Amino acid sequence: MTEDDPTDEISDIEDRIERLAEIAERCRKYILASKIAIGSGAALLLVTILGLFGFGQTAALGSIALVLGGVVSLGSNISTLRQTDDAINAAEARRATLIGRIDLRVVADTPMKLV
Repeated sequence: MTEDDPTDEISDIEDRIERLAEIAERCRKYILASKIAIGSGAALLLVTILGLFGFGQTAALGSIALVLGGVVSLGSNISTLRQTDDAINAAEARRATLIGRIDLRVVADTPMKLV
């Protein structure tokens, strides 16, 4: 390999893209869990306010904490997901640039089928 050969850097970029994709997937799971927490907390608060099951003040405070915690987690993970997606896009653009710099050659004398 020559010094101008970018294959090692391309390999490193692909590893980085894989790690970033795992982070993005984890953020999506946390976002879903946050939405579930917000919905559950809101439902519990509504049930507590209406007095349907006789839950007390502790349930009301717990449901408010659940909603607030879900909102905070949702916002944090959406922000992280956006940053991760931007990093993935930048890495993919860099990889495309490096691949474009490789001097590819056409192999015209190869047989169409191996007999």
